Amino acid sequence: MPVFTFSGKDASGQKVSGERVAPNKQTLSQQLRRERITPGAIREKGKEFALPTFGSGKVKVKEIAIFFRQFSVMIDAGLPLVQCLEILAANQENQAFQKILTGVRTTVEGGATLANAMRQYPNTFDDLTTNMIEAGETGGILDIILQRLATYVEKAVRLKAAVRSALIYPIAVVVIATLIVGALLKFVVPIFSNLFAGLGVALPLPTRMVMGLSAFVSSFWWVFIFAGVGIVFGFKQIRKHPQGRYYFDKALLHLPVIGSLLRKIAVGRFTRTLGTLITSGVPILEGLAITARTSGNAVLEEALMKVRKAIEEGRTIVDPLKECGVFPNMVTQMIGVGEATGAMDSMLQKIADFYEEEVDAATKDMLAMLEPLIIGVLGLTIGGIVISLYMPLFAMIAKLAG
Repeated sequence: MPVFTFSGKDASGQKVSGERVAPNKQTLSQQLRRERITPGAIREKGKEFALPTFGSGKVKVKEIAIFFRQFSVMIDAGLPLVQCLEILAANQENQAFQKILTGVRTTVEGGATLANAMRQYPNTFDDLTTNMIEAGETGGILDIILQRLATYVEKAVRLKAAVRSALIYPIAVVVIATLIVGALLKFVVPIFSNLFAGLGVALPLPTRMVMGLSAFVSSFWWVFIFAGVGIVFGFKQIRKHPQGRYYFDKALLHLPVIGSLLRKIAVGRFTRTLGTLITSGVPILEGLAITARTSGNAVLEEALMKVRKAIEEGRTIVDPLKECGVFPNMVTQMIGVGEATGAMDSMLQKIADFYEEEVDAATKDMLAMLEPLIIGVLGLTIGGIVISLYMPLFAMIAKLAG
C-alpha cells in the first residue's frame, strides 16, 4: 500500500503531521478523524513536490483567480463566509468547480475552517493557497489575503504564458520542418530514385546518401515513432525518480540560452511565492517549505530545503542562499538588505517584479535569435535534399552540352 504524508490539527488545536500507510486518501482521512485529528493536506509520498497548478484540469487557472477576486469583494462587504461560498457556487458555470465550492461550503457549515475545507481538494487549492487562507483567517484579514492570492495567480499565469509563447514558435517550426522533410523522403525522393535507376547514370555521393535515407524512412518509418515514444517515456521515468529528476533539472539549468531563461523563471517564482507568503503572515520556515514544494525544479527545491534547515539552526537566510550557488549575487544581496531592514517581504516582491520583466525580455531575445537560426537550418535541410536530387540531372545536361 502507498505511504502518505499528512498534516492537520488534534482536538486541542495543535498542529500534527506524520506518515501513514493506507489504501487511499479517503481511508486515511477517516482513520485520522477517528483519532480526533482534523486532516489538512494529505499527499502520497514521493508525489509531494508536484508543480503548482492552481486547479485540476477541470478547473482553469483563470477561474481560480476570478473566484479569489469575487470572494475578497464579498468578504470585504461583510457577507458571511457560508453565504459567500453559496453565492459563488451558484454563479459558477464550471460544474466541476461548482461541486468543489459546494463541498467547501458544506464542510465550513460543519464547523471546519475555510483552510481545512479547501484542503479536501488539493488538486484545486494547493498548499500555498490553504496556508495563506489559514493565515488570513487567524489574522482576521481574509479579504486582503484573497486579493493577494488573486494577484499572485494572475502573475503566475502571465509568467507561464510568456514562457509558452516563447516555446510555441520554435516547436511548431521544428514539427512542420520534420513533416516536410519526412514527406520529401517518403514520396518525392523515390520518384527520382526510379528515374535514375532507369537512366543507369552514376550518382554523386550526396544523392546516394539522400536516396539511402529515403529507402530507410520508407521501410522503417515505424522506428521513428517508437523512438519518439521511447524518448518521451524515458524522460517521464527519469523525472519520476528523485535523483533522476534532480540531474535532469540541473542539466536544464546549464543549457545555453534556455538555461539562463529557466533560472530567471525559477528565481522569479521563488521570490514571488515566498514574498506573498511572508506578507500574508506565514512563518518563514513554513513559507520556505511551501516554496520548495511548489518551485517546479528539483535543484531549487533541494537548495531551499537546505536554506530552511540552516535557518532552523539559527543562521540568517543570506549565507545559505549564497552557499547553494543557485541564486544570483544580486538576489542574495537584496534579500540580505531586506532581512537587515525588516522589509524582506517587500524586497522579495521587488525582486520578483524585476525578474518577471527579465523573463519577458529574455523570451523576446531568444525568439529573435532562434527565428533566423531555425529558418537557416530548415532552408539548408530542404535545399540540400533538393540540390542533391538535381545534381545527377545537372551532370547529364553538362555532359550532353559538351
